[in-house]
Amino acid sequence: MAQLSFFSAESVPPAVTDLGGLLAAQGQVVTSKEGTRISVVVDSRWRAEAIAELMREADLEAEVGRSEEGNPLVRTAAVPQLTDLAARWTRGAVKAVPEGWIPGAREQRAWVLASGRVEADGQRYVLGLDPHAPDTHVVLAQSLMRAGVAPTIVGIRGSSPGLRISGRRRLMHLAENIGRPPDDPDARRNWPHN
Repeated sequence: MAQLSFFSAESVPPAVTDLGGLLAAQGQVVTSKEGTRISVVVDSRWRAEAIAELMREADLEAEVGRSEEGNPLVRTAAVPQLTDLAARWTRGAVKAVPEGWIPGAREQRAWVLASGRVEADGQRYVLGLDPHAPDTHVVLAQSLMRAGVAPTIVGIRGSSPGLRISGRRRLMHLAENIGRPPDDPDARRNWPHN
């Protein structure tokens, strides 16, 4: 078993800001008079369950359901505690990366849970980006680079844009940051290998 980094997601206390990793991916924010809700549609039930657990660890209520298209959906309750996070991640009604944002270990874990996928038999790893927020792609690549994981932007003309991470050292750094995969065979297959 690999030794965990001192700064891995498993050694950092949970916080509401961890959900910034969902917003770096395809997560969405909705604000109402009751408060703010963060939701994300994912491709697998294991992702939704793991994200719900991450939300609960941050003392947020989490609900797992289905999107209109039938995909797993996980969302928080509409609460005032998420209003500041939502304000940092939006400009008007448009998703925007907070100025100077550097994803910490738990934010990276949330991002991997929402949209991470293995490529080339584990030689590369891709963190998905929101295809509906193309203005965030370059900024997120720079943010991840400042976190010590240098990516390449891929798929920007298609429906699956992402940040590709390749190279043993970079993959190892990402894997150390995000900690162990959820206890699910599909999760282990879709986790970065170090």
